[in-house]
Amino acid sequence: MSLPEELRASRPAGPRTLGGALATWLERHAQSLVGSLGRLARQPFATALTVVVIAIALALPAALWLVVRNAGTVTAGLGETVQLSVYLRLPVTAEQAKKAAAAIQARVEVEQAVLVSPDEGLAEFRALSGLGEALSALSDNPLPWVVKVRPASPYDSAVAVEDLAATLRDMDPVELVEADTAWVRRLHAILDALRSLVLLVAVALAAGVLAIIGNTIRLEIDGRRAEIEVTKLVGGSNAFVRRPFLYSGLWQGLAGGLLAVGMILVALAVLDGPVGRLAAAYGGSFALIGLAPRESLAVIGGGGALGLVGAWLACSYHLRRIEPRA
Repeated sequence: MSLPEELRASRPAGPRTLGGALATWLERHAQSLVGSLGRLARQPFATALTVVVIAIALALPAALWLVVRNAGTVTAGLGETVQLSVYLRLPVTAEQAKKAAAAIQARVEVEQAVLVSPDEGLAEFRALSGLGEALSALSDNPLPWVVKVRPASPYDSAVAVEDLAATLRDMDPVELVEADTAWVRRLHAILDALRSLVLLVAVALAAGVLAIIGNTIRLEIDGRRAEIEVTKLVGGSNAFVRRPFLYSGLWQGLAGGLLAVGMILVALAVLDGPVGRLAAAYGGSFALIGLAPRESLAVIGGGGALGLVGAWLACSYHLRRIEPRA
């Protein structure tokens, strides 16, 4: 059984300086880094299967995260439809109504306050209700002055809108405040549930990646058992033996992360056209949001980190069970 390249390489008499020790350390890690990549290249089919499984496990939570992000983008514009209707008491003069609308507009929680006169309200009701002839029979306009209030961001959440409505009810000459926040609560609850689901899926699949890498490294350790025994017999430490396996897990994790990002890009390219046509059918426009550069690096780096941790766990367990035979 031949020794690994790291042991067959000529060793210096011993580093006498910190620079020499660092150079030796870097050289040994470079040898392990390149050597582990070469071993993976000599087993292309098994390596490809492992990388594909890792890529799928990384792509699924990333894709779910993009679904949540795109859903949040679609619903972000719905915040502008959150509106409060502030009805003023009868009778109230135009001057009093303008002062009340100005006081509401001056609040920091309010983005816009539009004053609607009784005549404007009646005209709008006549146009929308289809009861024009019946309304013409009224001798007096029964509608009050109304202030339509649109909350400012970030005061457009369900809780903030309800707090604003409670505050406006105490103002004079406000009679009634209507605020429909039930659908806002449902929307935020759905998005929060999706975010929690993404987190759970990410944790579960991360554990799966650790298991995949650990099993791959276990098989590799079993295949190189005799070489490991010889290495330990001539003085190789567990850290020295573990090093190429760690780099093997790192390479596979990085490759899986790269493939996961590529799969997501392909999926976005395929779905972008149909989603755009669907949005156009509803009279709007929408473009899918993909992974930002930082998020792509996070997927790739996360794959590498999981590969490294999985390899370390497998090596820590299995290498202790291999001892050189006398």
